[in-house]
Amino acid sequence: MKKINLILAFSLLSLNLTFAQEKPLRILMIGAHPDDCDIKAGGTAALFSKMGHEVKFLSVTNGDAGHMEMGGGILAKRRYAETQEVAKRLGIQYDVLDNHDGELLPTLEIRLEVIRKIREWGADVVISHRPNDYHPDHRYTGVLVQDAAFMVGVPNIAADTPPLRKNPIFLYYQDNFQKPNPFSPDVVIDITSVIDQKIAALDAHTSQFYEWLPWIGNETDVIPEGKEERITWLKSKRALAPNQAVKQALENWYGKEKASAVEFAEAFEICEYGSRPTQADLLRLFPMISNQKEQ
Repeated sequence: MKKINLILAFSLLSLNLTFAQEKPLRILMIGAHPDDCDIKAGGTAALFSKMGHEVKFLSVTNGDAGHMEMGGGILAKRRYAETQEVAKRLGIQYDVLDNHDGELLPTLEIRLEVIRKIREWGADVVISHRPNDYHPDHRYTGVLVQDAAFMVGVPNIAADTPPLRKNPIFLYYQDNFQKPNPFSPDVVIDITSVIDQKIAALDAHTSQFYEWLPWIGNETDVIPEGKEERITWLKSKRALAPNQAVKQALENWYGKEKASAVEFAEAFEICEYGSRPTQADLLRLFPMISNQKEQ
């Protein structure tokens, strides 16, 4: 009888371990505005979703200043509706905090909001902006996430939300800023297979990609009216080939032959705060790399 019970116990342990290994990853991507996550990591999000993992985008502001003709609550509602369409197109969840666009500061109140969101999602991976950026909202979002990185495990901070027992791995989105230090592509994801899905997600932000961003950028292009023409135009603007540093990192992860076939990629830099991942950790947390290596 004892032998049978022992066998049963080992069987249950094996099942539990298998379940733990197959448990979906939970990825939280945090942006300053309701399109930042989509621009920086929409392809990676699509790949995670296709593999059965859970992804949430979080915008720290409501985007209520990002337009040349409308603003305030009306614009915030329009942009929130756009995020929910993005969620459908990428197979993710999308949350928006009610902080004013263009007025973000790294306050304790907002830090606690971010801590709660990371805890509630039970994040394995958190990705956000670097704190050196042209836009103050981007910079301060980066600071807020950095400030939350250790605190997510401290029970007496935001004590109304249970702390995480394991600190997530924190990473930064790619940018082109060089001072005080340039972006380092520590993790690079081949998104060639989902580039059209990413562009479709960006297309949902009508207020931004066809109205506000061309206007504030003084683009002289005439924005197409037709749906397919707009997608083609948007892809020409937003689906760009990887730079030399990213190409080198692709070779490190995928091998030279695979890397040479990559048309589009998204890159991330490891933040020194939070858990410090090994290469094995990164392959586990970004399983699409291993899958593409094996093909």
